[in-house]
Amino acid sequence: MCDPYRIAIVGAGVAGMALAILASRQGYKVSLYERGTEVSSIGAGVTLWPNAMWVMRQMGLEQAVRQEGGAPRFMRQFDSQGRQQGEFDIKAVNALSGFPSITILRRDLMRLLAGRLSKLGVEIRFGQNVSLECIDRLKQTHDLVVGADGRMNSVVRQALYGDRVHPVYQGFINIIGISRREESGIEPAIHEYRGAGERFGIVPVHAGLCYWAGAWAAPVDRERPLADWYRELRQRFMHWPDPVRQVLASHESASLNRIFVHDLDPLPYWHRDNVLILGDAAHAPLPTSGQGACQALEDAWHLVRLLAEQQETARVLQMFYQQRISKTTMAQAIGRRIAESLFSQPGEVRAVMPSPSAEQLNELWMQGLGGGSATD
Repeated sequence: MCDPYRIAIVGAGVAGMALAILASRQGYKVSLYERGTEVSSIGAGVTLWPNAMWVMRQMGLEQAVRQEGGAPRFMRQFDSQGRQQGEFDIKAVNALSGFPSITILRRDLMRLLAGRLSKLGVEIRFGQNVSLECIDRLKQTHDLVVGADGRMNSVVRQALYGDRVHPVYQGFINIIGISRREESGIEPAIHEYRGAGERFGIVPVHAGLCYWAGAWAAPVDRERPLADWYRELRQRFMHWPDPVRQVLASHESASLNRIFVHDLDPLPYWHRDNVLILGDAAHAPLPTSGQGACQALEDAWHLVRLLAEQQETARVLQMFYQQRISKTTMAQAIGRRIAESLFSQPGEVRAVMPSPSAEQLNELWMQGLGGGSATD
C-alpha cells in the first residue's frame, strides 16, 4: 500500500464530507471534488437517529450537532383531521442505544461538516465536473476513487454500470421547506399527518424553526414552475390541522424545493478495481425510510475502519459491500413499503406497516456499530 494512502472522493455531500473527515483523521491523503460552486444545502432538514449520532461521535461532531439541532421526544401520527393515530417514544430508543436522536437543518449540518474539514486542512475543490475520463485519470493517481455523488446523476456509478442502472421514480412528489413555528408550551415532537394518498410531516429543530414536507402522488413534470407546485400544495392542505396551515403560512421562500422522489434498486456490486460508490450513489433509500443520511454516515465509518484493518484495497472493497448490503437493502425496502402504504391509488390494497418497538428499532439501527472512538 502506498504511503500515504491517497483517496479521491467525488461529491461533497453528507457521505463525501464524512468520509473525508474520517479518512483524514486516520492520516490518509484526501482529495475532495464537488461539481457545485459551494456546499449544497438542498433538502430542508435531516433527522440523525442514534446510529448517525454514533458516527458523529467518531468524527468529533456529536456536541456541535447537539448544539445546532433539536431533540424531539416523540413521533406522533395524525389523520388529516388532526386525530392522533399513534405515538412512538423516541426517548426509549435513545436510552437503549445510548445516543440521542437529533433533528437539524441540512444547511447547518453541511456547515458543521465543512468546518471540520477546514480544520483538518482538507480543501473542497469546487466547480469540478468530474467526467468518466477524469475518473480514469484519478484511478491512476490515487489508491482509491470513491463516488459519493448522489442518487440522480452519479458519474462514478456510471463508470461502474454504464447506462444499465437508473434511479427509479416512486410516483410521488415532496415539496419541502423551512418555517417559523410557535413553540411555547409545545413538547418537542415530530408530527406526521396522513390523508388519502397525501402526507404532511413537520419536524421541529430549534429557535422556533422547523422543516417540513408535503407529499402526494404525481407524475414527473420538471417544466412546471415551483410556484405552481406550491400553489397546489396550499390547495391540497388548506383544510388540514392548524400546525400544517401555520408552517405553510410562515415558510422561508428561499427554502422551498420540489423533489420527484426516486430511489435505487439494490445493486449487485458497488466497486470495480479501485473505484467504489457509497451513500446515495450506491443505495439511495426513499425519505420514508428515515435513514438516507444515517446510512451514508455509516458507510463512511465502515469504509475507513476496514481500510485501517486491511492491507489490500480489493479485499477492503469486497468486505465493505458484504458488510453493508443487507442493512442498506433493508432501509430501501422499508422506505418503499411505507411509501406504498401512503401513496397507493384509491381502491388499491394498502400494505399495513406494523409499528416497531423501541427494542426492534434499536437493534436494527445500531447493527454493525461498535468499537473505536474519536478524539478532538
